Amino acid sequence: MTPQNPQETLTENTEVASPQEKERKPPKGIYMLPNLVTLAALFGGFYAVVMAMNGRFDLAALGVFCAMVLDGLDGRIARMTNTQSAFGEQMDSLADMVSFGAAPALIAYEWALRGLGRWGWIAAFVYCACAALRLARFNVNTAVVDKRFFQGLPSPAAAALVVGFLWLMIELEVSGPTVAWPMFVMCLYAGLTMVSNVPFYSFKDLQMRRSVPFVVIVLIVLAIGVVNIHPPTILFGAFMVYGLSGYAVYSWRKARGLRTSVISMSTEEPEEKGLHQ
Repeated sequence: MTPQNPQETLTENTEVASPQEKERKPPKGIYMLPNLVTLAALFGGFYAVVMAMNGRFDLAALGVFCAMVLDGLDGRIARMTNTQSAFGEQMDSLADMVSFGAAPALIAYEWALRGLGRWGWIAAFVYCACAALRLARFNVNTAVVDKRFFQGLPSPAAAALVVGFLWLMIELEVSGPTVAWPMFVMCLYAGLTMVSNVPFYSFKDLQMRRSVPFVVIVLIVLAIGVVNIHPPTILFGAFMVYGLSGYAVYSWRKARGLRTSVISMSTEEPEEKGLHQ
């Protein structure tokens, strides 16, 4: 008999792992900290809806603003702790839809728009639908949008316009039905601006870890003091300025023949390519 080749014997006795087994990796868990913040933001939107159903519209507005603060923290916490994940991104979008899409629309309808009949629920639905479209577009355009700008009004700022107007009117003791048509216009403006291509500054190029001059801290303290003078007026005014700033930037750049689109020419480093048509 011809002796077997040692190589053949080794091959027969050795189990060769399949490509699927080689590529198989241990399952990843869910990062706790950023997702807890996202869940807290989701609770803020849910709380706002419940308070609106109970007629406590001031607390409903407060719930949306708390959700805004938490929504701004979860992404930064994930980046600072290196705990970003696809699950976290999807969870954040779903929470935003509740807190800044459905909740403001329902609050506005219950407080002011109900008396307008079909026009009222149409305005509320347009706002809610535009929030969903804006979030879906944001998810698919993340890699190609200049990170210094948002494509359209971000949903938290749109929600701040709607509930900020409501909060201010409540503080001025103005009833909802008397300002139904201004709320109608506010819902349409905020909703349609979300799905526009107008650039809004994103503040994402501000580095929290970078050292700043002492005067910056003093200015932040002064800003907090100014807000505390009358929070409904100051916050609504600030978000109105921001809600109009995109159109001002767009018009200024258009008049000078500059690039206006926030879609970058490079999918690798969009923040370095700037705006283009």
